[in-house]
Amino acid sequence: MSEPRKKTALIGGGVIGGGWAARFLLNGIDVNVFDPSDSAERTLNEMLSNARRAYSKMTMAPLVQPGNLLFFDSLENAVQDVDFIQESAPERLELKRSIINQIDQYASETVLICSSTSGLKPTLLQAEMKHPERFMVGHPFNPVYLLPLVEICGGEKTSEDAKLTAAEFYREVGMKPLILRKEIDAFIADRLLEAVWREGLWLIRDDVASTEELDDAIRFGFGLRWAQMGLFETYRVAGGESGVRHFISQFGPTLGLPWTKLMNVPELDEELIEKIVLQSDTQSGMYSIRELERIRDDNLVAIMQGLKLHDWGAGALLKEYEERLYQKAHSGIVSSDQDFSKPLSLFDAEVLPEWLDYNGHMTESRYLQVFGDATDALLNYIGMDEAYRSGGFSVYTVETHIRHLLEIAGGEPLTVETQLLGLDEKRLRIVHKLLHTSSGDELATGEHMLLHVDTEARCASPFGKKLYVKLEKIWLGHQNLTVPDYSGNGIQNLKSIS
Repeated sequence: MSEPRKKTALIGGGVIGGGWAARFLLNGIDVNVFDPSDSAERTLNEMLSNARRAYSKMTMAPLVQPGNLLFFDSLENAVQDVDFIQESAPERLELKRSIINQIDQYASETVLICSSTSGLKPTLLQAEMKHPERFMVGHPFNPVYLLPLVEICGGEKTSEDAKLTAAEFYREVGMKPLILRKEIDAFIADRLLEAVWREGLWLIRDDVASTEELDDAIRFGFGLRWAQMGLFETYRVAGGESGVRHFISQFGPTLGLPWTKLMNVPELDEELIEKIVLQSDTQSGMYSIRELERIRDDNLVAIMQGLKLHDWGAGALLKEYEERLYQKAHSGIVSSDQDFSKPLSLFDAEVLPEWLDYNGHMTESRYLQVFGDATDALLNYIGMDEAYRSGGFSVYTVETHIRHLLEIAGGEPLTVETQLLGLDEKRLRIVHKLLHTSSGDELATGEHMLLHVDTEARCASPFGKKLYVKLEKIWLGHQNLTVPDYSGNGIQNLKSIS
């Protein structure tokens, strides 16, 4: 028998409250909302639409049936018969305290109450509550429906059981609860952000950098590192085989230099150094520095590849870099005296460890990747560069047939030979032969039909002169090559497979 469906109440449905609503609803939790703003329902539903879009891209796992969303005209009615309450009112102490006292008055005595405050101490907020033991801060980060961190900070009267129960509730909806050891203004993450923010204000005030330049320093540099290892694990790697102790010995003295306007720093005495070293060993000591470097590199590559899909930040930079690499490898110039009496050799690769399946051979999806890369090499060769695509034209693959002939293991070299099988004003048909570079063994073939497309009109269109002239020169030679006997065939009949 499935467990009863949970229900939450959200007091405040703005940016943060709306984010909470989206996260809860998309995790199958019913949500009651009270917000006196006339626009609350509209803006919350718009945010929910964005959240649904994000979740559809975030995971291939089947999502649960969404919860039900109800809006109430009073706080009292909104908090009736719920299992959990999240307050997200504006960041004013007296206003929040008044709202929390009302929640405390109307909600069942056993229901947990969390505040989304980004800096107010929970002891101040729970001071007048009748049941303060069930109250704490549950501070999220925008967008709440995507970023997993939630800081849980209890006040002087908050019970330990309440914090643990809240942490488990947040964990169920995909979050990373971080329970603070001590109550402190602004908790942990915002104190770190505040330090960067204050230093940024000085750099702008003193005309050292613009807002864009400061953001670039983060998103192209340490922001990428922080996204996958944080601060201290990053510095552990930076210390090399001697670890974080060596890093501190090198860079600790800079705390006394005028590198920041925030000069109130603790003394790096032996006691503090030893505390950092021991905590770092506990955090990361199970890995060698070489292992941490490989983990870091894999994570950074994944982040930049992800950003490349959306042509943003470091991903956009990677895309530009790749474009230059393609242009250097394939100049796009087809001279009149070039010999096209044999297939083109435009792409080489090596079977990487992550390309292997459970049998230790290159998995089938990687064959398609290699053939796709070879097709990109051909398109770059004939001149379909970023400038051409930015004019509103591209070439799409509309049909593919791959034959897997021989296995290949990790670390083995690959080369692809490309033959043009047909050409008209809108289409070209090609066949790639995937060969073992050393032995010459034919490992696979990939036959593809490509269509030239007007990307704005979303329909087929004739090749631009730049591309067609170069394709014609290749075709003059390739039309005399022998057409493979498998060309145009589909899946083999079972009887024909020995």
